[in-house]
Amino acid sequence: MRCLSSMGKALLLLGTVPFAAAAPWHSRLHARADNSTTAAPMYSLSSDSAFAFQLEVILSLANGGGVSPGEVLRAASQIKPGEFESFYSEFKFLADQMHDIGAHINAEKYPVSAREAFFRAASYYRAADFYIHGNPDDPRIQTIWHSQLSDFDAALHLLPVPGERYTIKGDGFDIPIIFYKSNAANHTRVPTVVAGSGYDGTQEDIYHGIGKEIVDRGYNLVTYEGPGQPTVRREQNIGFIPDWWNVVTPVVDYLMTRSDVDTDRLALLGLSFGGTLAPRAASKEHRFSAVLAIDGLWNLQQSIENALPTALVELFTSGNVTAFDTTMKALRVNPRVPTELRWLIDQGMWSFNTTSPYDWFQRLGQINLNGTLEDIDVPMFIGEGQNDNSTAGQPQIVVDELKKLGKNYTYHQFKTNVGAGEHCQVGAEAQLAQVTMDWLAQVFENKMTSAQ
Repeated sequence: MRCLSSMGKALLLLGTVPFAAAAPWHSRLHARADNSTTAAPMYSLSSDSAFAFQLEVILSLANGGGVSPGEVLRAASQIKPGEFESFYSEFKFLADQMHDIGAHINAEKYPVSAREAFFRAASYYRAADFYIHGNPDDPRIQTIWHSQLSDFDAALHLLPVPGERYTIKGDGFDIPIIFYKSNAANHTRVPTVVAGSGYDGTQEDIYHGIGKEIVDRGYNLVTYEGPGQPTVRREQNIGFIPDWWNVVTPVVDYLMTRSDVDTDRLALLGLSFGGTLAPRAASKEHRFSAVLAIDGLWNLQQSIENALPTALVELFTSGNVTAFDTTMKALRVNPRVPTELRWLIDQGMWSFNTTSPYDWFQRLGQINLNGTLEDIDVPMFIGEGQNDNSTAGQPQIVVDELKKLGKNYTYHQFKTNVGAGEHCQVGAEAQLAQVTMDWLAQVFENKMTSAQ
């Protein structure tokens, strides 16, 4: 999930609907309050707040060997604020350069050098793809994805313990997964974390974010994508679905067949919008010992509504499909409209596989945590960035509901003054891993103790 940041006090009139800033809803803002009153939450890499945050996201992949900071900073210096094609061009150029470097390395003789170059190339191809979904027929959406998959897989096979790609059969769709086997020595069956992203994230990014941290702690890691997410949306033309358990349960079924998975110690981790999807899945899929929602997002549609002009929200709630679609489509092609909103509409229609903004927004509202938490009977971890205005107040709604239901939960707020206050702790993945994986280790330990 990406940002719809503060749009200042500007007023843009399009037709009869006033476009004015409401309360900012996403953490990827750069004028937010810190726990000091003078310091900015994060150094800005662009005068365009959406680009600035996306550059932070890309830069954060350095934690797991996904990018090199100098390369990202060079690209950032060349990108023109607000211009989607500029963002694409600079990262496509960088990706091609890294690919060529990797392709000219003797991988048998220098596997680490080749792996690192291919991982970075794949990351930059994904970065180049981020803002080009406005035209779903743009051939680059497919070609650049083939490039990133090819380079990521080249690197995957060069890991000390090579990652394994599989395709799992779901109910009417296929589920691509990557299995990263634990680095722990002398093991047979080990605990396993199943991790999924959200509105726009990829399973490849998960490895460079928190994924490598998970494997380094001796766990198996499984990443996956379902309908609406990048690979499934491209290859199968299927948008997001509310019954996310139909995505996760086949993955668990597969894990049950593996001799290296401790099926009594499985955890489900959801990042960003995945913090809604994971609990929804766990409400029906009861073979997990723990569920982690980073950040705890109760209802994404509600968050977006809080940021939109009242007149536009009223168009939607009144059911005026034609007026809502006309206005939203006008907004998404108007260069005066903030990047965050233009991207949000483009990505929403693309990920839900629709040409109607009304259809996208209506279907988005079906994916929330209302009425689901009562069916989760394992410990839950709810994380929240102190400066995450995308989910402002929403983790607390989740916590209040868990408390009311008498559930076993842990809430943790990640602090801004140590760089962890962003959405999903972007740029502070080591802190995210330390807090969540230490918590998970204790949950697994308690489970084993109680079973004795």
